[in-house]
Amino acid sequence: MVVQQHRRRSVAFAAMAMTGLVATSGGCAAGSGAAADDRPGRDPGAVRKAADVLLASGSSKARTSMEMAAGGTRVTIRGEGTYDFGKRMGQLKVVLPKDPAGASEHRPITELLSPGALYMKNRGAGVPADKWVRVDSTALEDGNLVTGGVTDPLAAAELLRTARNVMFVAEQDLAGTRVWHYRGVTDIRQAAKAALPYARGALTAAAEGFSEDAVPFDAYLDESGRLRKVRHQFSYLNQGRTVAVASTTLLYAFGVRVTVTLPPRGDIFTGKIKA
Repeated sequence: MVVQQHRRRSVAFAAMAMTGLVATSGGCAAGSGAAADDRPGRDPGAVRKAADVLLASGSSKARTSMEMAAGGTRVTIRGEGTYDFGKRMGQLKVVLPKDPAGASEHRPITELLSPGALYMKNRGAGVPADKWVRVDSTALEDGNLVTGGVTDPLAAAELLRTARNVMFVAEQDLAGTRVWHYRGVTDIRQAAKAALPYARGALTAAAEGFSEDAVPFDAYLDESGRLRKVRHQFSYLNQGRTVAVASTTLLYAFGVRVTVTLPPRGDIFTGKIKA
């Protein structure tokens, strides 16, 4: 038995850290045209192939951030860990923002990403410290693109399959790696149709939970066509309000060893979770 999640309560974790927050969303500036080079990272069409390239890349380390703003205060949820693209599984430690006085209100949350499900430990809100919470990604209104405070790295790449109006921005250095920066717009509903089966259910759910299907993005590819960084600007419906959320994923150290062990059934919390 797992914790039952109602679609209208799918933002339980996100609301804990983000209730009442409205983010600033960046616009899409015009690009300067496609780079003239036939290497994968320099081809704008490679943006739409980013998920396939990651699947063939094995694994990587990942850093994530999710940004919102309440009034004049910007709030950021950060995550760091590893991801196995072949197994579609990852493990991240997620750090919630501090309270206004500068004190941490919550211990870091361990999140396990897997096909169709998100597992969280140190979830708080009535969950014992030694228990995990399991959430069905396909039952969440946002397909777990923002609920957990982290966008699944492979789901972030799957969204790019239907990228359009892709424009070259610049060739630049990203943490010591030469990358080609592209900007464009993708469509959640169309991406759900184009996604591989493992991501289709969650993205189909997400298509119903966002106020706009169009998602502006910035993507950074290396010369092998591997996605090194992607930033999506989501418009999410939360209790009737539109919340703008900027989600950024940084991928590096490809080929790193990744071990993800899902918790046994007896370690999964089955009680009521407080909002």
